[in-house]
Order: sequence, then C-alpha cells, then structure tokens
Amino acid sequence: MLVASFLFAIMGVCVKLASNYYSTSEIVLCRGLIGVIFIFGLIRLRGGTLRTPFPRDHLIRGGIGVISLWMWFYSFSLLPIATATTLNYMSSIWIAVMLFVAGWWQGNKKFEWGLAGTVALSFVGVALLMRPSLNADQLLGGVISLVSGVLSALVYLQVRKLGLLGEPEYRVVFYFSATGVLAGLVGSVVTGRVPLWHSHSGTGVLLVVMIGLTATLAQIAMTRAYRLGNTLVTANLQYTGIVFSSLFGVLIWNDAPGWMGWVGMVIILASGMLATYRNQRKSQTAAKNLPKVDPIATEV
Repeated sequence: MLVASFLFAIMGVCVKLASNYYSTSEIVLCRGLIGVIFIFGLIRLRGGTLRTPFPRDHLIRGGIGVISLWMWFYSFSLLPIATATTLNYMSSIWIAVMLFVAGWWQGNKKFEWGLAGTVALSFVGVALLMRPSLNADQLLGGVISLVSGVLSALVYLQVRKLGLLGEPEYRVVFYFSATGVLAGLVGSVVTGRVPLWHSHSGTGVLLVVMIGLTATLAQIAMTRAYRLGNTLVTANLQYTGIVFSSLFGVLIWNDAPGWMGWVGMVIILASGMLATYRNQRKSQTAAKNLPKVDPIATEV
C-alpha cells in the first residue's frame, strides 16, 4: 500500500501538470488506455488470460470506480482542493463503518476497534494537514465529494472481494482501465470534443504517459495490498498518499504546509506504524495459539 500511495502521489502531480495540456476526459481516457496496453503487453510476455469467471464483479468495480473518480474530479471545480481531497479520503473511515455494520448484521461481535481507532487518528492528521474549509455556498460540492468517498470505500471492498475470489491483480486492473477508456470517450462526446484531436507537445505526452504507467502500477500494488493485507491496516496506510503529495508540493511548488501540517504528517505516519504493529502482534499471537502438530505423527 505504501508503494501504491507513492505512485498515486506521482500520478497526482502529473495530473495537475497535464491539466494545462489536456481536458479531464482526455486524461481519464489516456490513463485507462495506457493501462490496457501495459497489461495486455504483460500478458503476452508472461502469460495469462483476460477470461474471467467474475464479469459482474468487474462491472461493479469498474462502474462504481469511474463514477467515484468523476465525482471527485468534478468536486475540484466546486471546492478548494484541500476540502475535496479530505472529504474523498474519508473512504477509509467509511470502510471501517461498513465493516462494523456488516459484522453487526451477521451477528459477529468481534470488531477490530483498535485498528478502526488508528484509521480515525490518521484522519485527524489529514484534517490538520489539509485544513479543509466549507462555506454555505459550497454545500453541493461537499456532498458530491463526500459521496465520492463512500463510493471509493465500496470500490476498495470490491477489490478485496475479487482478490479473495482468486482473481489476479492484472485482470482487475485491466478491466478497470478498460472502463476508464469508455468513460473518457463518453466524457469527450458529452462535452462535444474529439478526444486528443489537437496539437500536442512533448511535455504533455510525457505527462499522460507517466499518468498511465504510475496509475496502472499503483492499481496493481493497491489490489494486491487489499487482497493480502488486513483491510483496516491497508485503508490506514492509504493516508500516506497525502503525506507523499504534500512533500511533492513542497519540493515542486514550494507549498510549505506550516507547523500544523507537519504535525498532521507525523500523526498519519505514527498511526500507520501503530496499525501495522497491532496487526503484526495480533498475527503472532494467533500463530502461537495454533495447535502444535507432531512432525513424526504427521509423517506416519
């Protein structure tokens, strides 16, 4: 998840720079197209197949993911970037809420309150770092960004479901990228523009290629993280993406976060380490409590 967050942060920098050359629809289109080409080439080189026994689950993941992405991008036009980002990153909070509700509905009273607490602590760090603000005339944008975060939480849980079903990461990312291509084409048609039918520059092309590559690799890493890791720990570590993005802001745009921002970064990182430590200790305790097997008796 740390690798995914770092790559997503690089992608975000490239998206910000590429917005001077391409529309949002074109960026979404190129991001998906490069992902499709990359995964298809990977399959040809290393083997594999795009045939899936779970087309419905891929459709749900892709559809909800694209809607969430578009809502988040649209909220940028209605809200300050800090507010839109903070509300969208509430997805980790919503994951904890959804897991609690699902466990309560199924009669499972064992909820990981400690890990859920670390998620909430990280969000406090995000609020300190981003210092969001919402005026009365920005209520619509706030609702849109908030719903985007809820949909993102559903997407991450769907990604985990596909992983537990045995679906390989490359196939999950391929179908999401393909959905992004369709969304980008539809968005361009709706705005009355022929996508990419204009002059290009070397810088612009390089930026969209970087967006596609970093997004694809980040999606693969994120999908594997949700498949192999504890859901709440993975969701918590996702907050490190804001730390990486803030550091890039300092290095590239000299956008210093101030003392509250630095405190927020420390809280996010400390919370991620605490969540990882708690989960590791829990795993070690569970391993110690497993019944011991006599190797001689097993061999006999």
